[in-house]
Amino acid sequence: MSSYDPIIERLAAIEEELRDVAYERLRAAIGEHDPDAADALAREEKRVLQARRAIAKAIGALEAAG
Repeated sequence: MSSYDPIIERLAAIEEELRDVAYERLRAAIGEHDPDAADALAREEKRVLQARRAIAKAIGALEAAG
């Protein structure tokens, strides 16, 4: 067991939340009839996915260090 395990667990939970938020934004963008609103939702989804990937990278770094 690594001293990083509690942090990794919290980060994994955050990553999962971000994945859910990204999926919600993508579904909303697909269902949106206003093109401008759909574009805004799609941009937000991309930002959330970028944050999720950063969290996943942090998890990987901590696991490697553990």
